[in-house]
Amino acid sequence: MGIGRKFTKTVITRPRKGGTAKNQRQRQHRERLIALGMDEAAVAKLNPKEVRDLLKYPAKLPAAQKS
Repeated sequence: MGIGRKFTKTVITRPRKGGTAKNQRQRQHRERLIALGMDEAAVAKLNPKEVRDLLKYPAKLPAAQKS
């Protein structure tokens, strides 16, 4: 008797990150934008996708162009 498929199956889907980890990452991203010189009020109005897009190219941030 060999070992059947029951014991050799691997998990197909990866576990998803929880809400707490997601919120921590989003808060860190916002803090990074503020540290790069963006206005805190302007960062608060951005949605998470916009924040990620701005962090992809930090040299093109509006605050970075002033200096």
